[in-house]
Amino acid sequence: MALFFLIASCEKKKQIYTKKTENTAEIYQWVKKGERLSDSLQDDSAIFCFNKALALCVPKKDYANQYVYILKKKGDIYNRNEDYYTSESIASKALPYLKYTSRPRFSQMIYKLIADNYYGMYDYDNALIYHQKSLETAISQFRKEQLKCDIAFIYLQQKKFSMAINLLEELAKKKTEDKTDSLNTEYQHAFVLYNLGLCYLRTDNPKKALDNLNESLNINLKANDESYVVGNYHALYLYYKKYNNPKLKKFYASKGYYAASKAKYYELNAISEIIEAEEGENLKKYVDLYIKLNDSIMLSKRKAKNQFATSIYDSQKDKEENLELKSRKAETEVQLEKQKNRSFISYIIISTSIVFLVFLVFYITTKGKREKNDIVLESEIRISNKLQEELSKNVFQTFLFAKNNGLENDDNKEKLISDLNDIYIKTRKISKENSKIPTNEKYLSALKEMISEYKTQDVNILLNGFDTISWNAINKNNKIVLFRIVQELFLNMKTHNSASLVSITVKSQHKNLDLVYIDNGSGIKTIIHFLKKVYKI
Repeated sequence: MALFFLIASCEKKKQIYTKKTENTAEIYQWVKKGERLSDSLQDDSAIFCFNKALALCVPKKDYANQYVYILKKKGDIYNRNEDYYTSESIASKALPYLKYTSRPRFSQMIYKLIADNYYGMYDYDNALIYHQKSLETAISQFRKEQLKCDIAFIYLQQKKFSMAINLLEELAKKKTEDKTDSLNTEYQHAFVLYNLGLCYLRTDNPKKALDNLNESLNINLKANDESYVVGNYHALYLYYKKYNNPKLKKFYASKGYYAASKAKYYELNAISEIIEAEEGENLKKYVDLYIKLNDSIMLSKRKAKNQFATSIYDSQKDKEENLELKSRKAETEVQLEKQKNRSFISYIIISTSIVFLVFLVFYITTKGKREKNDIVLESEIRISNKLQEELSKNVFQTFLFAKNNGLENDDNKEKLISDLNDIYIKTRKISKENSKIPTNEKYLSALKEMISEYKTQDVNILLNGFDTISWNAINKNNKIVLFRIVQELFLNMKTHNSASLVSITVKSQHKNLDLVYIDNGSGIKTIIHFLKKVYKI
């Protein structure tokens, strides 16, 4: 959440500088049009314009500034849509041409984009490497301070609190002026204090934590923009939650929700904090609001993803890259031929080694594919049998209904759609049950996603304590056991109960993890599971 502070104030349009060539004017027009579309979140159209501009950068060396800049803008779109792998792939294409650009600024912003993508993929080590590269190429002191603050924020995520504090305390001593916009000077200083306050909060230094968080809040309140203070209220909520002050915890949760709802920013997270802090009659109101907003956000993301997926890379660009690859291959063959003429013995040794290596790779690959195919076939047979057992009757009954009833009737049509949807849900559930359970940083997201599949209009599910558990410290096997236990609980609830409200809570006590399940159905009322010594030693 901390990264949002400077998005609005520090994002500036970069100027493109290069030598005059015949396509410069047309490239400039496509780039400006793409930027306008990107600013209005018309991402598929923006990518189309950027692809048109890239196709005009021929040869790329003569248009190095434009080529690198356009790849940066295109990568920003994929990064914003959380497609970090594609964004990183696009940014990497610019690396060979950085040496041909006229300004260090182009290198700095490409390295920064790659670092942000690695951060989004939870690869903090590589994120630090590219942040450091970006810092080495930065010119202005203000830009360097921003990058140092980003580095400190990664230290914070890695729980390297002392390293983060040392870096942030140095930055907090003196404000670095942004010569292009004086307001950015204050907001950057607020960002430094915010991160420093979080570090002190994590290291049990309440006085310094509160002083820095309040000072950061006071600076951002001057912006008269609610998006600047959402993070501040969130941090103060965490502070009073940790130091057990329910009244102020609820107060800052409410302030955070009010700011988030006005800014249309982190609303879901703000409502979840309200639910955690709220008691009594208002709790159901916020739970209903959370469910409604979550459904709306999921629908919006699904629509945006479907629209974004329709963008197509320009064919001319693909042809140029293919020609480039063929040219490189031809150069390699010439070099190999020269080497052969210089040393026939070396050529024989190299050729023999290559043949042996290819044979070895082919043998290992073939063996691996054969073993994998056997496993896949066994899994497919098992899944096929399960599909036949659970769905054959439903499919046959649906077929008979469609055959024997007129589908012109709206009720019949609605029933047919409902039956088909039930078949789809069962099929999807079987697929999920047989899919691999992630045990890395994505475990919590996968667990929540599985639970959310059992939430319907008639069934509300409350999750408590999931975000407070240090999941990375739990043994992988125990994670899988916990996942399957929760899955079985919800399967039993859906099959045998008529529950309308389900609460599931996880608590960490010493090296034990307690799981408490409660529903208001006609079946099991309360189940408490104790997973002992689940943490890694």
